[in-house]
Amino acid sequence: MSTYLSLLKSRRDFRHLWLGSSISVMGDSMTFIALSWLVLAQPDGTARLGLLAICYTAPVLIGGLAAGPLLDRFDKRTALIADSVLRGLAVASIPFAAVVATVPTWLPFLVAALYGLLKMIPMAAVPAAIPDLVTPGERDAANALESVSYSLSGIIGFTAAAPLLHALGPEAILALDAATYACFAITVRLIRKPMRHRPHPSTPPKSPTPVFRDKILIGTTLAFMAFNIAEGAMTMVVAPWLAKEHLPGNGATLSLLMAALSAGELLGGFAAGAWRPRIGRLTAIALVELVAAAGFLAVLATPEVLPVAAGFLIIGTFSAPMTVWAQSLRMERIPPSQRGRVFSVFRTMMQATPPIGAALITPLLVTGDLTGAVILMTTLAALPALLLLLLRETPEPAIHQTPEGAQHDR
Repeated sequence: MSTYLSLLKSRRDFRHLWLGSSISVMGDSMTFIALSWLVLAQPDGTARLGLLAICYTAPVLIGGLAAGPLLDRFDKRTALIADSVLRGLAVASIPFAAVVATVPTWLPFLVAALYGLLKMIPMAAVPAAIPDLVTPGERDAANALESVSYSLSGIIGFTAAAPLLHALGPEAILALDAATYACFAITVRLIRKPMRHRPHPSTPPKSPTPVFRDKILIGTTLAFMAFNIAEGAMTMVVAPWLAKEHLPGNGATLSLLMAALSAGELLGGFAAGAWRPRIGRLTAIALVELVAAAGFLAVLATPEVLPVAAGFLIIGTFSAPMTVWAQSLRMERIPPSQRGRVFSVFRTMMQATPPIGAALITPLLVTGDLTGAVILMTTLAALPALLLLLLRETPEPAIHQTPEGAQHDR
């Protein structure tokens, strides 16, 4: 814990970035619950959850491809502020419509689509900016803190969503999320160090193509994509369906499942940042992915809530180290001038996969085939991990080594 506290204390700009991102993610967690509940209240709500998942994630492909060049060309602070303003206005449109008249049935899907379109800006900008704000030796801890921020904010957001949902309604939750976007914009504005790589005039621009031939980067990304298909199906379709149709508690149960997932990610993230495995990183990533895949089998314990929640906890605990270790691996192998594009492309590839999971799982749930859904999710999560064990780890290219981050504000 002292490692993380020291990092937050000594790196002012990183602290502002981390704090603002954490607050924004907390609002995003509550918004997922609110939009899901608005859709479930519509006719054929269960079937429409798949459409909501697609609206949430499919536009990530378009937005992600555009975000990378923008993040490398412009200051990442400007991009993050613009993103916060646009998404804040989008989520605020639903409570505004509720006050003026009624919320149209199509509006939650439109908000989800705009959210997905802009999602990759913070998801790529934050990790791409970390090497500019910390030293190379602090990257594992910084990456762990980023992972922890998603998990801890998820716990707070998902846990707070249930009482707020019943006391104030989904529209009020969305108004609160709009406020969290404003907080993120303010904290980013307080960052002093420019978050834009300026290459030396004598250095010719490099194409990102060689990076995309790196077998280590491609292999880990493909494994993450397959795992995200399974996890996206679980969190965006299976979990709301179970809470609504098969588990007691309704909204409170959905919050419990998502909080268990986030709690696991919190534990796994802290462990990954403080401890580096003695075996190779690729092997370690593959092994924790296999354990996380086993967590999907716990859904077969339905209608018992606690075993299902334990499965979500296992998935979160062992998927978080995958993220931390793989992100440090990418920072070592990607040149500073290409981080915006490469992080954007890789994270777009990973984040655009949940709609596939939603499309595969929704027909099975409509027919009530929970067992088939569980087998499919487990296979998708485990198979790429087995293949990753066959990939040979190689040292990062020497041309990618940089002395950045050694002289930053304290």
